Amino acid sequence: MLASINAFAEAIEINGIYYNLDFNQKTAEVTNNPNKYSGTVNIPETVTYNDVTYSVTSIGGYAFSECYYMLTSVTIPNSVTSIGNRAFYYCYGLTSVTIGNSVSSIGSSAFYGCYDLTSVTIPNSVTSIGKYAFSGCSGLTSVTIGNSVKSIGGYAF
Repeated sequence: MLASINAFAEAIEINGIYYNLDFNQKTAEVTNNPNKYSGTVNIPETVTYNDVTYSVTSIGGYAFSECYYMLTSVTIPNSVTSIGNRAFYYCYGLTSVTIGNSVSSIGSSAFYGCYDLTSVTIPNSVTSIGKYAFSGCSGLTSVTIGNSVKSIGGYAF
């Protein structure tokens, strides 16, 4: 009888950021911090755990959700290809986000309720923006959308 092997471990904290590691694919997904993220978070392109290097390829659903006024700035590297649903949901104090040039999708409600976010540049790599992605971002005064976007969900802005 064969048993299935789970490729993922429990969330692993590396330099203050929590990841789900895929041991088979050697990829990492940023996940929820049980103590909430705060201040400025610069997500690296790679992380090393037990002498193995993993490429950071996604921001998981709810990863930074409900950081309220604690999280102020996030830099997403070029290695990341997707931002999950509600990834930055209700991060009221988020004033700055830099989205890397490999992100192809921004999930539903990804930045919902980020009141203090004033501008966002969506790179040319993005092809889809989920519904409600930037809804409730009442401070948003400048949006630049790359030329590869093929779909924008309802109420995205």
